[in-house]
Amino acid sequence: MFRLPIVSALAVVAATAAPALAQTTTATPAPQTAPQTTPAAPGTTAAPADTAAAKPNPAVGGAQMAAAKPIVENLAAAPNLATLVNALKTAGVDTALAGPGPFTVFAPDNDAFGRLAPGTMDTLLKPENKATLAKILNYHVVSGKLDAVTLKKQIESAGGTLTLTTVAGQPLTAGLENGAITLTDANGTKAYVTTYDVNQSNGVFHVVNGVLVPKLG
Repeated sequence: MFRLPIVSALAVVAATAAPALAQTTTATPAPQTAPQTTPAAPGTTAAPADTAAAKPNPAVGGAQMAAAKPIVENLAAAPNLATLVNALKTAGVDTALAGPGPFTVFAPDNDAFGRLAPGTMDTLLKPENKATLAKILNYHVVSGKLDAVTLKKQIESAGGTLTLTTVAGQPLTAGLENGAITLTDANGTKAYVTTYDVNQSNGVFHVVNGVLVPKLG
């Protein structure tokens, strides 16, 4: 096991990001926080093999995901995504994700948020930090629908490292590791996709085991 970089802070005021899924207001600087815990690589996760055959949606947190529903409805139905859903509502990003899209969302599960330093989410959920929270959430969203097969092909075509432009206006780096799709944020922290291809009426989401953080400030 190799060491993965760790995000150093989540405490700087977010500058205006364009484009963004939610209108944000100027945020008051949040207190300095300790680094988050780096998520471990999943043991058996691998990106689906290239195939044109349609597959039913996987269950997420034990809940069935309806492909005919929009992203926000399915996210809200998954118990293991409750922290993300609360954050989306607080930041106002849920309204935009209910739109026609299409969007690709990399959805951190509850455990991913739990790896942040104690008190981080309480701070981000304060009204004065709405802009910072929205910027972090928008950093998990890419315009267009990118399923796992498409991502894998694009990563391989790019030589193993693919730059994704998020709606927060900053890049994420996608890669492959032992067959699993990885995402590395602007601070060098890596997260792994743990559930692929949860199709929606307005896009697709993939569950990830880490919170991705853009450059703040």
